[in-house]
Amino acid sequence: MATYRQIQDDIRGRYGKSVKTCRIADVKASHGLTRGAAPNRISANARKYPCPHWARAMIEDSMHRFGMI
Repeated sequence: MATYRQIQDDIRGRYGKSVKTCRIADVKASHGLTRGAAPNRISANARKYPCPHWARAMIEDSMHRFGMI
């Protein structure tokens, strides 16, 4: 399983964009790859920074390259 930093570096190298770790966490949660909500999360139901559609495709592509999905 790749780390958040590895996913960020892969996206930065291939697309020239940087993504927030919270967006990576949103995509990982949608694929069932997280253990649960963080203890410091403000709202249990809503994310403060949900992943936009343009970033979701890049993150999923990177996760696919690392064999996570």
